[in-house]
Amino acid sequence: MTAPNRVGYKAQFEEQGFVIIPGLISPEDFPRLESACADVISRTRAGSWPYRRTVGKQFPPYDSKDPDSWGVQHVMHPDLDQPAFSQWYTSTTLVNAVQSLLGCEEDQLQMELFNLLINPVSHNFALRWHRDDIRGDATEEEERRALDAWKPHGIQWNTALYDDSCLFVVPGSHKVPRTPGQRVHSEGQDAPANPLDMPGAIRVSLRPGESVFYNSNILHCAAYDAQAPRATLHASMGNVAGGAVRARNVLQHGLGWMKEPQFRDGLDPRGKAMLGRLLELYNAAGDVGYSLSG
Repeated sequence: MTAPNRVGYKAQFEEQGFVIIPGLISPEDFPRLESACADVISRTRAGSWPYRRTVGKQFPPYDSKDPDSWGVQHVMHPDLDQPAFSQWYTSTTLVNAVQSLLGCEEDQLQMELFNLLINPVSHNFALRWHRDDIRGDATEEEERRALDAWKPHGIQWNTALYDDSCLFVVPGSHKVPRTPGQRVHSEGQDAPANPLDMPGAIRVSLRPGESVFYNSNILHCAAYDAQAPRATLHASMGNVAGGAVRARNVLQHGLGWMKEPQFRDGLDPRGKAMLGRLLELYNAAGDVGYSLSG
């Protein structure tokens, strides 16, 4: 990322709630990540990796008995033995991009989630329109208060290894409550028959190697095509200033394995520092009911 681009990317991220950035995977890392993805996808579909997102379930816990999967959880887990994931997560290019978009220093960044989004093999599947941290049945006033109070202390992104047009967003919706027309498409639990029926929605199309960073409270949904191969790195990183808000978003996902020496020992110095800040978040949040267990 050149300096002028950093300014432009951050301005678009703040105004639109999302931004597409190319080139965050080096030519050397791309084949390593592609190989690592192929391995964990194969293991997940064979039933040997239990931490997966299952067709029919949008949010954790993913306890569905359906054998088809739309995601792989915890790809940095040492039991997968795929160091390419943690090496890329802590790479200078990626960390610089996150730091620039969040407007913080590197020593404020904390390790969070790293999963993989894949295509189901037997079912087309869609996620309903939602914001990650505001309930779909929130009133307009509740929604307005939550959006006004939300601070950009974390960011999530999708990085595509293959062409990916699964994500749909409503640009600018991270700032304002839903219109009556948007509520019609997002108050229930049903996935949309056509995501573009949502007023203001656009489809986000990524080429291999492109990343879309987005505010987790932008209105968004996804539609998965079982016939279109997908391997999209789906991760988040936080600013320690987020405190309990980040705890609520992150610690629900069962990260107990991150406390184990085997995981820490496999990280580079930057990764160990980022992990240390996550564990500090866990310790600080422990008295309000959050847990890294699971």
